[in-house]
Amino acid sequence: MDFSFYMPTRIVCGRDCVVKNAPLFRAFGKRALIVTGKSSAKNGSLADAEAALAANGQAYTVFSDVPNNPTVESVRAGAAAARSFGADFIIAVGGGSPMDAAKAIAMLARQDAEDIFSHPIGKDVLPMVHIPTTAGTGSEVTPYAILTNDERETKQSISAPSLFPQIAFLDGKYMQDLPQDTTVNTAIDAISHAVEGMLSTAAGELSDALAREALRSLFGEYENLRQGRYTPESRQNLLYGAAAAGMVIANTGTSPVHTLGYSLTYYHGVPHGRANGLLLPAFLARCLQKDRVRTERIYAALGMGAEEFSRKLAVLLGERESYPDSELRAWANKAAQSRKKCAVAFSEEELYGVLKESVGR
Repeated sequence: MDFSFYMPTRIVCGRDCVVKNAPLFRAFGKRALIVTGKSSAKNGSLADAEAALAANGQAYTVFSDVPNNPTVESVRAGAAAARSFGADFIIAVGGGSPMDAAKAIAMLARQDAEDIFSHPIGKDVLPMVHIPTTAGTGSEVTPYAILTNDERETKQSISAPSLFPQIAFLDGKYMQDLPQDTTVNTAIDAISHAVEGMLSTAAGELSDALAREALRSLFGEYENLRQGRYTPESRQNLLYGAAAAGMVIANTGTSPVHTLGYSLTYYHGVPHGRANGLLLPAFLARCLQKDRVRTERIYAALGMGAEEFSRKLAVLLGERESYPDSELRAWANKAAQSRKKCAVAFSEEELYGVLKESVGR
């Protein structure tokens, strides 16, 4: 049994865990930059972070200019805010965009990077505490930050062990009023992470075990996702499943599904998790033809076969987007240039076939 697994983030899970564990913030310094979006002021997460800091006598300032799909310009502005305030650490409060932005900000606050995507990220990064308010990206337990790269017309990740947050607080109460489409899209993103992690050449017994646990927790909430009915326990289960799936891809990376999906997001604004969900069933069905043993293990972890998986995701996704053939060809070509650690090889033509079946006209 040969594998490597690394996940240095401390996870604190449960209702009111931020305020109850306020002393944990003390170790990171006297001044914090809170990186967040617009919704944290409404769902209570920002108030809890502020209360924890106030209890410790720690000063803070809020940087809330994080767009969906954060840009290089936005994270440079955040880093300037961190330096101007003299921040000792970063607190990320929100969904994937604020959490990803916070990692880039933590790096840029301490390192000069002319090109953020090619910069060799060193160890000198501001420490981070992450408080997720959606259950999808798992960014609170990964070393990845996904940013918009306008030069390449796609989304692109930066990654380094130093970008792992030090602590992640998981409290599902912040998702109580999360819109149904956001809840579904982020849950599908987490499902995609678990499945894609099992397809990776870097997968091992421990990452696969976490993937199975993530899928058990996420698909255990399928009827609630379908009906849009959520208890506090449902929200916590989704958040737990997303974190488990995040721990998977922290060690395995993702597959060409993500690369293909980035084009849907960049060119047409399709939410990231939805883009993955549109593509994943066709991609996985083709994997079954190419590597039956590995793919059957994934369907076993899902607890269903290819047809049922496709059908269940279709119910959650509703009416599909469709795009002209010229765009599909261009996206397949772009994805074929990516170097994902997928154990099942796909040619450009096969990637085009996945797109054609999933979102073709």
